[in-house]
Amino acid sequence: MNAMTATMPRRRVFGAYLQEARSEILRYLRNPGFLLPIILFPNVFFVMFGLVLNHGNSEAARYMLASYSTFGVMAPGLFGFGVSLALERDSGLLTLKRALPMPPGAYLAGKMLMAVIVALVVGALLLMLALSVGHAPLTGTQIARLLWVDALGVLPFCALGLLVGTLLKGQGAPGLLNMIYLPMAFLSGLWFPLKMMPAVLQQLAPIWPSYHLNALALSAVGFDTGAGLPHVLILLGFTVGFLWIAARRLRRYG
Repeated sequence: MNAMTATMPRRRVFGAYLQEARSEILRYLRNPGFLLPIILFPNVFFVMFGLVLNHGNSEAARYMLASYSTFGVMAPGLFGFGVSLALERDSGLLTLKRALPMPPGAYLAGKMLMAVIVALVVGALLLMLALSVGHAPLTGTQIARLLWVDALGVLPFCALGLLVGTLLKGQGAPGLLNMIYLPMAFLSGLWFPLKMMPAVLQQLAPIWPSYHLNALALSAVGFDTGAGLPHVLILLGFTVGFLWIAARRLRRYG
């Protein structure tokens, strides 16, 4: 496949990337039973805990906006990659795609683009609720920074979802991903501030990628979480590490 794509004109290579991204977008849109929970779940949680239970506290709404934004962008990466890859391996679709004369990166690029788009939709809906209902004090720069964090922050979870998709059969992937998704969110302080949790959980929080993404999201909306570069580098390390392991497994086991 690499030799074939190496001789393809650049225009055809670019077109292959576009077609793969288009197919991923259409597949999501044609499966609202999968897409809508990913989009609505964090928004429902934000309304319940970030708006209703805080009784109109705008500062609390701003804080919870960042946390539930992080919670929201985890799902497109984990489930969009993990479940779909596991199902495609089971059905033989991944083997078929490998046999096609298409760039080897188009498959992953299409899924990543779709995950980024869904993450931005989740972030935009949360922002609308925070601004209109929660009256969160946000500047235009803070809004743009949070959406930027959402768009790029989904990538480590794409890599983690990809790894899980190489480990399990299609039917087993959703259960394991939920066992990763929900505990990771809780242990990272996304549902409750870490200072309200036992000391041992506070000390273990930095081992989760969601902790570092949440720090960047909080910084984006105006909270002081220290230097951002260490969090960026750690997330980059998670992304590269998960992708490397997943790529090795795909080459070995398909």
